[in-house]
Amino acid sequence: MTTPSVPRRRLGRTVGTVAAAVIGIAFAFPLLWVLTSSLRPGNDIFSYLSPLSIGSFLPIHADPASYGALVHSDFGRAILNSIVVSLVTVVFGLLFSAMAAFGLSAIKFRGQGVLFGIVVLSFLIPFDAISIPLADLFRDVNLQNTYLGLILPGIGNGLAIFLMRQFFLAIPTEIVEAARMDGLGWWGVFTRIYLPLSKPTLVGAGMTLFLFQWQAYMWPLLIGTEPSKQLAPIALANMRGQFTVDFGQVFAGSLVLTVIPLVLILVFQRHYTQSLASTGTKD
Repeated sequence: MTTPSVPRRRLGRTVGTVAAAVIGIAFAFPLLWVLTSSLRPGNDIFSYLSPLSIGSFLPIHADPASYGALVHSDFGRAILNSIVVSLVTVVFGLLFSAMAAFGLSAIKFRGQGVLFGIVVLSFLIPFDAISIPLADLFRDVNLQNTYLGLILPGIGNGLAIFLMRQFFLAIPTEIVEAARMDGLGWWGVFTRIYLPLSKPTLVGAGMTLFLFQWQAYMWPLLIGTEPSKQLAPIALANMRGQFTVDFGQVFAGSLVLTVIPLVLILVFQRHYTQSLASTGTKD
């Protein structure tokens, strides 16, 4: 059996690199078009659509007025609301998800499998399917138009619990048994052993919680009806007036909503991919 020659292997790597670059550029074109359109005032974007040219994707005469208008509009406050709601959800969601995952992996009790099945079922059911009756319940307890009402549904995320539990199952039980014999309680085992070992999984679960809140539309639409409590996706949808639409501001708002989670994913990319790779199916 002969091995491929060095020139042939180099040719294969070159072809693969070029193909990957072409695919990456193809995926980047829509984002580049949104960026270019956001730097054009009003409805000037339509004058560059037919015929398509290099000017359709490059802001030849850039005008950042749309971004300045966003800062002084309701969208600026909505972005701050989304950031606050998402960050608080990540902090408390990670705390409760980690504790739930620890209980479902390290502590053995009757009905553990059934409870874990309910957790899995919870993230298989689309949240929008239960959002309307849940919103009625929140209104009954006066949680409408409150930050608490916007945050609470995102804290109990079944997918985050699943990811952390699967990682916790891979931690050797001998470490836990040795710590218990030395007199360390369950809370000490959780905070001194499990949490320090699960940094990649915490990042992955945190990104799951953040994206759940950041891109949510139905729930903020039902609960955050006041302008002061609106989140960014709702404010972006409200930019469409009854008779006119400033597409420059719409594209600018869309780009802001895209760039913020994109930057987070790029910053925590290594930990995020590690969390997905380390999530097994051990039971």
